Amino acid sequence: MLRNRAETLSLFFGDVLILYFALFLTLLIRYGSSGFDFKRMFFLHIVPFSVLFLIWTIVFFIAGLYEKHTLFLQKELPQLLSRSLTANVIIAVLFFYFIPAFKITPRINLFICLFVASTLLFFWRRYSLQRPRLGEREHAVIIGSGGEMEKIVREINHNPRYRVKFDFAIDTATRQEMSSEDIINRILEEKITLVVVDMHNSKTVDLLPHLYDLLFNKVQFVDMYKIYENIFDRIPVSIIQYNWFLEHISPVSLRSAYDFLKRIMDSVVSLALSILSLPLYPLIYAVIKLDDGGPLFVFQERVGLGNKIIQTIKFRTMALDDAGREDLKRDNKTTRIGAFLRRTRIDELPQLLNVLKGEMSLIGPRPELPALVKVYEREVPHYNIRHLIKPGLSGWAQLYHKTPPKVDANSFETEVKLSYDLYYLKNRSFWLDIKIALKTIKVLLSRSGV
Repeated sequence: MLRNRAETLSLFFGDVLILYFALFLTLLIRYGSSGFDFKRMFFLHIVPFSVLFLIWTIVFFIAGLYEKHTLFLQKELPQLLSRSLTANVIIAVLFFYFIPAFKITPRINLFICLFVASTLLFFWRRYSLQRPRLGEREHAVIIGSGGEMEKIVREINHNPRYRVKFDFAIDTATRQEMSSEDIINRILEEKITLVVVDMHNSKTVDLLPHLYDLLFNKVQFVDMYKIYENIFDRIPVSIIQYNWFLEHISPVSLRSAYDFLKRIMDSVVSLALSILSLPLYPLIYAVIKLDDGGPLFVFQERVGLGNKIIQTIKFRTMALDDAGREDLKRDNKTTRIGAFLRRTRIDELPQLLNVLKGEMSLIGPRPELPALVKVYEREVPHYNIRHLIKPGLSGWAQLYHKTPPKVDANSFETEVKLSYDLYYLKNRSFWLDIKIALKTIKVLLSRSGV
């Protein structure tokens, strides 16, 4: 029903085909009237342009052109695409002008290809945007209750990129006026082909035998919370019970291959970044000393894997280390250079040492202060589950949770944050880690913070 992985792959392969078609048209435009040896010219250009096209698709990925929440929004498409194409033009020029191994002659071919590819990609994306409107949207009904159901209905019915529309919704909390027979008859009368059901709601139990009979009318059924997860990239905490963890989280030991690859990636990348960032340390030391004369580093306790306390290291950005203590927090403030270090995330570079030591990972839930963890353990159900894996420098929640708690305890926002952490716990994979890493790079380059 929803455009997800299959659609992302189709768009990716569509982009690749268009890029190679643009190269073909470039050669045809440049040499078509001169009887050129197409085979020789094609193989002369195919290797350098293939490397370039690979980089371009990575740029598209980082820019969000394969994200389901931005891909088909018409008002955002021109801006996203223009930014991506501008970045790709710069990369292409640097690529062919400064890397001798990929030098091509004449370079005018590059600019022709850039123009042709940009034009074709723009119209291809516009076509992809309009495509859902070409056919009639599937008729659906949703049966459930609560805020999650309302969010699903609002998202799907007000966004034309979905091929489905809810004709009506049945709130199980207030359906006393509708019998099971009435519901079934209305589904049949309005020719509903898809029924989204809250399978976790005890009030739908009496409906299930009647809904079962609709299978013979070729009606499709989908769990409401699978739809919610697919749309919003998080697990609604309201449905989480112990059986959910046993089903989705328990086989941690079966991910040994993934854990091995993840540890290799953590070690290699953190070592490389540590070496590359070493020249910054004397400069940061100097500006911190000139700012207020305080120490370079701050060491803080955080809760890590298995609820064990780890000591993280960061460049100091506050006047003093309050360690979460309320009596010190009131008079504490960010230093002038500290504000810049936080905004650019340079203050977290020393935490690469925690990654090298194996206490943290590059990707995972952010580690929290022990004092706040004690609060959240009391007020947020199942909060401790996030400590089943190593904390990370960046994570799924850091990318998608727009209003995270900052300094003071905030159980409501922490529950929302936990819903993103649960999504990562359930779906974590090497591919998802790569995706988070690339999007983190985008966020850092845009200076919007993580």
